Amino acid sequence: MLQEIKQHIGNIIGVHSEILHTDTPFPDLAGRFAHLPGTVLLMSGGDLDCTRHHILGINPWLTFSGRGRQMRIQAAGSVLSAFDADPFDTLEALLDAFRLRLPNLSLPLSAGLLGYLAYDLKDALEELPRTSVDDLCLPHIWFTVPSVLLIRDRQEKITRICVPEREGTDTSETLAAFRETLSETPPEPGPFRGSPGGFTSGFTRPAYMAAIRRIREYIAAGHVYQVNMSQRFEMDFAGDTFTLFRTLFEMNPAPFFAYINAGDHQIVSTSPERFILRQGRRVETRPIKGTRPRGKTPDADQALARELSTSKKDDAELSMIVDLMRNDIGKVCEAGSVRVTAHKRLEAWQNVWHLVSVAEGVLDADKNTVDLLRATFPGGSITGCPKIRSMEIIDELEPNLRHIYTGAIGYIGFHDTADLSIAIRTATVHNGRIVFSAGGGIVYDSDPADEYDETLHKGRTLMSAFQGEAGAPKAAPAHVWLNGMLRPLSEASLPLAHPGAQYGHGFFETIRVENGTPRYLAEHVGRFNAAWTALFPGTPPDLTWDEIIRQVIEKNSLGNQVAAVKIMAAKGDRTAPPVNHTLAVMARPYIHRLEGKTPSGLRLATYPHPRQTPLADHKTMNYLCYLRAGEWARDQGDDEALILNPDGSISETHTANLLLIRNRTVLRPASPHVLPGVMAQAVSRYLEKKGYNIVTRPLQSGDLYTGGDVLLTNSLMGVVPALYVDGQPLPPASGLWKKLNLEL
Repeated sequence: MLQEIKQHIGNIIGVHSEILHTDTPFPDLAGRFAHLPGTVLLMSGGDLDCTRHHILGINPWLTFSGRGRQMRIQAAGSVLSAFDADPFDTLEALLDAFRLRLPNLSLPLSAGLLGYLAYDLKDALEELPRTSVDDLCLPHIWFTVPSVLLIRDRQEKITRICVPEREGTDTSETLAAFRETLSETPPEPGPFRGSPGGFTSGFTRPAYMAAIRRIREYIAAGHVYQVNMSQRFEMDFAGDTFTLFRTLFEMNPAPFFAYINAGDHQIVSTSPERFILRQGRRVETRPIKGTRPRGKTPDADQALARELSTSKKDDAELSMIVDLMRNDIGKVCEAGSVRVTAHKRLEAWQNVWHLVSVAEGVLDADKNTVDLLRATFPGGSITGCPKIRSMEIIDELEPNLRHIYTGAIGYIGFHDTADLSIAIRTATVHNGRIVFSAGGGIVYDSDPADEYDETLHKGRTLMSAFQGEAGAPKAAPAHVWLNGMLRPLSEASLPLAHPGAQYGHGFFETIRVENGTPRYLAEHVGRFNAAWTALFPGTPPDLTWDEIIRQVIEKNSLGNQVAAVKIMAAKGDRTAPPVNHTLAVMARPYIHRLEGKTPSGLRLATYPHPRQTPLADHKTMNYLCYLRAGEWARDQGDDEALILNPDGSISETHTANLLLIRNRTVLRPASPHVLPGVMAQAVSRYLEKKGYNIVTRPLQSGDLYTGGDVLLTNSLMGVVPALYVDGQPLPPASGLWKKLNLEL
């Protein structure tokens, strides 16, 4: 298969190399290409002995990605091959297919792959129980082969261009395009911002501490000596990911900074730790264990350094991991060649002190880079010891797959070089969210509270990049009224064993609240109580809903705007008092459906699955049919799904009631089961008072084209005209809908 791909995209026959005479800071050079999918930047900060080169890869001529066993190889924007295979086997085949024999290894990389290995590739190496949720759904392996590599030797102050020379391609054209981009005015860095409320974690402090105690129980029972436990932080993200990268690099330049633009996701890494270095047959790993912040005064700084260097706990952790890594690289290195060349080396970083060890070996002559990865991945410093049982415990205690966190980032050359960092202090931006994890090695004498605080300390660098951005205020967390008490939304829950969760046995009301005042509250509560009487045992709750809504609105600071308030009832597992139903009231800001739309109105598409349930008389929690209908409509490029009855007549849309108004008659679709809309009833009452006839009868799609206003109503958006049905324009709406919104 790869031979066919080589024939299609051309084999590498050499590498063109030349010096680029420029004084432009490397981040400024990279910034010209950062917005392009496939750009990978590896930058070294500080002045340690592992920080010599910056590397930039752009305009990939091949991209290799895989998730599970589903591998994809793309070139020139097209998928050349998608196949089922082991990711490491595929990586090995790629390296074999484009292998280069270059005598000069003065450059770390002349041609090869840049990208990442997600931690979850462990499942390709070991048979482990899968108990964590993969909510990011990103590739587990992602590499590009750049058409242009830019490498700056920070020591010699030389910048070199490397261009792989491929059969059938013109290197001069590649260089010309690259130089043209360099000559253009660089793009202005854009801002970035996160959620006003900041990062949230899937763990509460008590839950994280309980997980630490569980690890200590495993250690006491003899399962493991150490486990690396972490928690994940996340929030909304908008803006320029490369600006975030530059901001972090300026704040705290570490040896293994990385920026990866993988198209639909970007990765920003500020890792301090080398996982694996390969230079020819020489192999090196540099595990880090033990961290202390830098002191604010010289005396305090030295005191913290002494505390770290004399810490028995950090010494024990590092020694354990060094033994593990020696054992791992020893699997593929010459017998007797593996040795620890530095142990417990105290390294001063801009913000922290670290304890670092260096272990080296000589790769067996018959082993390659992928053999080395199979023997060592994922790095022992971020799993624990012994590795396999530690990984099982991590999966048991951490709710989500780690993805890039504690995986590896870097390059793998086609000429027997590689340098990969451990992907810690690394964030992923994907689909409007930014996520990152922080953790630490847990041993028996670990204090749960200290370990929790350490994760916050390690995450502070990434979090602090967002402080002060655009003066973003820190909003209070969202609150919900739940069973008689206001509490943070993050702490609210629905019992999984109850019918409310298992069968959607419950119902809700959505109410428009303007400047703290609920609209049509009596009508909504009446419908809520009617649903309660029909679907729940006992009588509806006797609650002062307007006061509860006032409390929720005030607590969430929504008193000066339009808010959508949801009242929800979910059935418990008791039918006789004391009952244990769940009652909740939530609130969120509401943005009108027509905001930003031109012309004003919604497009309808007829949903191909008629609604048949009698429960449509109530706004039940089992709303999946309507949710899917809305998704289907949006997939068609429309706004609302037109819901039909089983006989093909019109019922409503997936969020609104439908009214056809012509010749001073309001035609309401007759439907065996339909939610009695509060706003539709308000419109009908108003127009009836104005002399309109209210008629309920079966309506067909064809009736909508015969003249008059086709209006959609619900409590949140009020009255909105429909403009199209299935792509066909409806008769132009009169100004009646605007008048109704003013009057009601």
